[in-house]
Amino acid sequence: MAVDLSFCKSCLSEEIRDEGRAQGLEQGLEQGHVQRVAEDVLLVLGQRGLEVSEEVRGRITECGDAELLRAWLARAVVVSEAEEIFEGG
Repeated sequence: MAVDLSFCKSCLSEEIRDEGRAQGLEQGLEQGHVQRVAEDVLLVLGQRGLEVSEEVRGRITECGDAELLRAWLARAVVVSEAEEIFEGG
């Protein structure tokens, strides 16, 4: 029994696959950006000589919100203790 696989080569199926690839790439880029900002927060805290507990480190690295991470990054420059980056938002 032969199976017709011609639908796999249609323009519509190619377009659907291309859209899926583009969405996957966009999501990957966003995740990479979020991860870099989280690393930047930890870098600033570390360079300032502030002790970063596992709880703080986990909260930073598990955050998926780039805007929130940027706010924490700005606070990391001025806080006296790492935990203070979470205050105010």
